[in-house]
Amino acid sequence: MIYFETPRLIFRDWKEQDLKGFRMMNKDSRVMRYFPETLTEQETDSLYEMIGDELSLGYGLYAVETKDNHEFIGFIGFHRATFAAAFTPCVEIGWRLNYAAWGNGYATEGAKACLDYGFNTLGLDEVYSFTAKVNLPSENVMKKLGMKKVMEFKHPHVAENSPLSEHVLYRCQLKG
Repeated sequence: MIYFETPRLIFRDWKEQDLKGFRMMNKDSRVMRYFPETLTEQETDSLYEMIGDELSLGYGLYAVETKDNHEFIGFIGFHRATFAAAFTPCVEIGWRLNYAAWGNGYATEGAKACLDYGFNTLGLDEVYSFTAKVNLPSENVMKKLGMKKVMEFKHPHVAENSPLSEHVLYRCQLKG
């Protein structure tokens, strides 16, 4: 199923043939640079199944392909964050694109379309996004989306002594 499109991107359900590219993406240390570690094939397969389960509930991390060559480039979409924090549970928007897709504005273009879809079609009234404080590229996307910084926090699933433990939290609310 295709959920929506932008001028350059298609947001759709995942296909089994996406799994090979998804595994490669999650093994790429450049893509996973702001995560505690790269993912094994088994971890990627588990994430793939979780994404499919969440999409069956009405929203999730949409598979993204380019319109020009219909190549799978990663995901952009929504996830229900439930770890222990003052702002959870919440709906977060996130993205992960293969390295070859970086630098083309796809994350911003796609996340803008997702927010529009989330607010106007799914009926969401607020969406959060968070990342490691050192992940300036993703924080810049949040700013380009018009999201507002709410706070900084230590992510409970990242080792406290890790340079990735300090996170920034942004929020976007439905404009009424």
